[in-house]
Amino acid sequence: MSEKKSKADSQDKVTELAKRRGLFWTSFEIYGGVAGFYDFGPVGVLIKRNLVESWLRYFAYSNEWVVEIETPIINPRIVFRASGHEDHFTDPVVECTKCSRIYRADHLVKELTGINVEGWNIDDINRLIKEKGLKCPECGGELSRVFNASLLFTSEIGPYKGERGYLRPELAQGMFINFPFVLKLTRNRLPLGIAQVGKVARNEISPRQGLLRLREFTIMEVEFFFDPEDLEEAYRAIEMIKDEVVRVVTESARRAGEEEASEFTVVELVEKNVVRTPWLAYWMGVGNKFVKSLGIPEDKIRFYEKLPHERAHYSAQTFDQEVYTSRYGWVEVAGYAYRTTYDLERHAEFSKADFTYFKRFETPVVMIVEKAYPNPVAIEKTLGREVLPKVMKSLAEIPAEELYKKLARDGHVEVEGFKLTNDHFYIKKEEVKIHGKKIVPHVVEPSFGLERLFYVLLEYAYAERDGKVVLKLPRHLAPYHVAVFPLVTGKKPEQQKIVGLSRRIYKDLLSAGFRVIYDEEGSIGRRYARVDEIGVPYAITVDYQSLEDDTVTVRDRDTAEQVRVRIENLREYLVEKFRESFPTFLI
Repeated sequence: MSEKKSKADSQDKVTELAKRRGLFWTSFEIYGGVAGFYDFGPVGVLIKRNLVESWLRYFAYSNEWVVEIETPIINPRIVFRASGHEDHFTDPVVECTKCSRIYRADHLVKELTGINVEGWNIDDINRLIKEKGLKCPECGGELSRVFNASLLFTSEIGPYKGERGYLRPELAQGMFINFPFVLKLTRNRLPLGIAQVGKVARNEISPRQGLLRLREFTIMEVEFFFDPEDLEEAYRAIEMIKDEVVRVVTESARRAGEEEASEFTVVELVEKNVVRTPWLAYWMGVGNKFVKSLGIPEDKIRFYEKLPHERAHYSAQTFDQEVYTSRYGWVEVAGYAYRTTYDLERHAEFSKADFTYFKRFETPVVMIVEKAYPNPVAIEKTLGREVLPKVMKSLAEIPAEELYKKLARDGHVEVEGFKLTNDHFYIKKEEVKIHGKKIVPHVVEPSFGLERLFYVLLEYAYAERDGKVVLKLPRHLAPYHVAVFPLVTGKKPEQQKIVGLSRRIYKDLLSAGFRVIYDEEGSIGRRYARVDEIGVPYAITVDYQSLEDDTVTVRDRDTAEQVRVRIENLREYLVEKFRESFPTFLI
């Protein structure tokens, strides 16, 4: 029995299978289609849902620090002004002056020259295009100067002259905005992870490569908040996966012109200063385990560190998690960003809300604190009796310790348009007990693209046996756990009994919580082929022997081997099979 893995044309075969068997297809086909949008069919939806559930098990449900929320897709403009997306969420664009075709400039340059100009400034890209004499690949026309185009989808909140808004390009801002409330709900404890799965929209310039570059897609993301001065919990977490080996192309290796990944245990990522915080190492280890659970070999997964000019505006360190594909080479499926305090501080600045965490000391600390108290006599002498009440009222709203800090820093305190100096205050030293301090937590973000994971899952699951497709999905990700077939159908009494018994088994397995597909159309060979194509791990066939001894045939998708199992033992048999193949989650 011969079996081979499709290599050079796997993407074409996967795409053909996907449309034929209801996994996914181009949206709006009756109108010619629109680039960057895909529909998912009955089988595809089930596989995607299983991917989401598996991701949640790894990143949220098996983790004591992480909770899940859901936030709106449309956000008011102020959110993305605060986050910096309105200014920074752009891509370089170039247009053909002859045929008006629009290209993403960095992708076009790499396609035509092999030079990676991601993160280059506009002038440098323009200079390279001119030096290389690059033309439009479609018509040979001259290219315009490169310019930046916003990737944000604009919306309007409210009818007629409504408020300007944007469709979110990432999930993160909803988690950041809700951080103070979720922190309170979880009893003010750090570390705290907020997970979310949801749709995002990016107005990509020229989306291509099928599911790999979409205008609407699903992200699975965690914003993980922690105290950078207290990392004991991080080291305890790393201990659980300390031997997990990840393959990394570091920034230093890239600068030396090396693209080969080096192997590190999660512990070594910290000890060798590959990462800037141990929490980044921990989530990279979890992500490595998760992607391997999709059936991706270890040597086909790597973490690729981004250079400073390639990183997003909010990131102090970023690793892309990539999977090697036969058609596209290395494809990013996730990003791990160390966002430090950027987002919380920006939202605090724009909203004036409190995004700090009160870090309570184990025992109070006695400190000498200098404070400044207003001297009304001196203030009246300088400003006059008329404005004294208003000035004193404003000063009363500022803590005495803060007044002193302002004086020490600026040499004056400005209130109601007047500048007051040290001469207008009494400076006192007081002994106080400090029970804690406010800090702005740091943030690490693991973020996965669901549709990209879906594609690489299918490519690695796709196989052929005797000229027929077998989709060897990991069992926990299969759209259906089991198929049930009556060997024969017809009006004869025994045939009717076989059909009746098949339907009873089908309903019994459904009631036991299995996802089951029932099929009685065509030959048994064709039915096996149909469920093999969509990745169903087991097929149960009810035959004449079943009527005699209450046994059925259970066929394994991957090996095509068949065993007889008593009907009364089917539930336990299948439960054990799935338990054997189910990935071990972090506990």
